[in-house]
Amino acid sequence: MPKKEIELLKTQIQKLDAKDFDLEAWKKYTIIILARIFGDTSQKVRQIEGIEYDFSSWSLRDTTGSSSYIDTCKKLGMEILEASIEELKTFGLPEQDTSSDVIFDTVMEALEDELKGHQFKEIRKILQSANSPKVKRSNILEKLKSYGHEVSTEVLAKILSTQAVINKSINKYGS
Repeated sequence: MPKKEIELLKTQIQKLDAKDFDLEAWKKYTIIILARIFGDTSQKVRQIEGIEYDFSSWSLRDTTGSSSYIDTCKKLGMEILEASIEELKTFGLPEQDTSSDVIFDTVMEALEDELKGHQFKEIRKILQSANSPKVKRSNILEKLKSYGHEVSTEVLAKILSTQAVINKSINKYGS
């Protein structure tokens, strides 16, 4: 049983009751732990990232002085961590995706998001061609230059700002 990982998650659950609770700090630390245990692309990481205080007009109309939106965030965080603990107890540590899969997915998602449809298809066609890596590189450079330097900059920025790259950077180089 992965005792160290379970203890880390239990510690994060206990932090939810701290008087000086800071949701953003708690989320960042929890994301780092979950990413290390379950992988950068884990659904659990995305769920923690999605926890936000609800400052909608309905929550602000609560005149009882209740901090129900804070309690809702804490409860959601606790449930995600408790489910993670149960999963670890039942199934053990998950097998991690290989880093090459994560890198490939990150690059392809950035290309798909930042390029126009026909541009993405052109790049994908070059990647799938039978040409040597050297020829593919040359063809990709030519295409990216033809799309304008802004496109390459946007693709690179998209890759560097993905949660997987940010988590890897924090894990490797610290925060």
